[in-house]
Amino acid sequence: MSERVDVLIVGGGLVGASLAIALQRIGRSACLLEASAGAAVPAVFDQRNLSFAAATVNALTALGVMQKLGSAPGPITRIHVSRAGDFGRVQLAAADYGRPWFGQVVVARDFGNALEARLQELPGLVRRRPARFLGLGEVVDGHRQVRVQDDDGEHTLLARLVVGADGTASGVRAALGIGTEDHDFQQTLFVARVRSQRAPDGTAWERLTDTGPTALLPRGDRHFGVVHGVARDDADAVMALDDAAWLARLQAAVGWRAGRLLESGPRAAYPLRQVLSAALVGERAVLLGNAAQTIHPLGAQGFNLGLRDALTLAEVLEDGGDAGSDALLQSYAQRRAEDRAQTIAFSGGLARLTSNDAPLMRPLRSLGLLATQATSLQSLLVGGAMGFRGDVPRLCRGEAA
Repeated sequence: MSERVDVLIVGGGLVGASLAIALQRIGRSACLLEASAGAAVPAVFDQRNLSFAAATVNALTALGVMQKLGSAPGPITRIHVSRAGDFGRVQLAAADYGRPWFGQVVVARDFGNALEARLQELPGLVRRRPARFLGLGEVVDGHRQVRVQDDDGEHTLLARLVVGADGTASGVRAALGIGTEDHDFQQTLFVARVRSQRAPDGTAWERLTDTGPTALLPRGDRHFGVVHGVARDDADAVMALDDAAWLARLQAAVGWRAGRLLESGPRAAYPLRQVLSAALVGERAVLLGNAAQTIHPLGAQGFNLGLRDALTLAEVLEDGGDAGSDALLQSYAQRRAEDRAQTIAFSGGLARLTSNDAPLMRPLRSLGLLATQATSLQSLLVGGAMGFRGDVPRLCRGEAA
């Protein structure tokens, strides 16, 4: 007889692992299907720098994850945004909003280790690893058939609810027959760790150019996390630069606000695409995180949005009952609509606007930066940056109950 599970989470990455912890917290049983073997941290938990919004820090603290970090995160107390060639800038200070910080910067690998440590504390969690999702079958007696493969061969599981948290190229989404709306920004984003003449002081510096953003994020280890966008056609040449030429390129892009850049760690490159799922739910199935929406990293909203997906789903499941009922899934989709739409519009729209090099756009962009600095738009920007959009999950609001 096939194994029956309540909630099957396909994907043990950042969002899938966070959901597993959230479900255990409310007493909901879950099975986590992971591609990686043993307790090794998956390759996805690399040296990227994650900018956690205040809402995300609230939630991960309540879930007991932030306490597992191996090193202190870097608080973002100020945000400075400007664009090359335009006048005007946006400067935001958390203290002006009665906050100690807007968010915190965490190294992805450190966060991955913290998630793994927290998962190992959950005795009720079933983990199948290494295991691979093969496809979906029919619904039988209120359960969705799920074909998986592990070291013992191919098996069929029966799940009340299948959660696709398996990334941009989601196999669950494809098995559901849900299409996507894709946009290639024709940019590649480089990420690395850099050391500067001046230690981080809590300021996140973001410089926008025609070929993408360059940002310096204040880490907690006296280094900056750097992200640097380049035109896709230039990516190979940038990757081939020696460290001196790479640092010179970064210096020219971001200026001297953080002092002279002295040293860089290894760099990694990621093509920038926006991939939006045409639907968030299917029959006894739901998509979360990058499987639901992979967005431009401008504004560092990707994981923050995916975590709010996971926490909202956990709230919807908290009252018990059939985890995969159509009413429950429609409720989830409705609750996520506003936050998802606003965050996608913010990241994608800003990316298109700031990379448009048409001469007529320059004065409009400059006026936009000045208006954001001087008007109530600033408050909207701050609220979004801290993760308080739409129907905010309770844990994000700092409500443990």
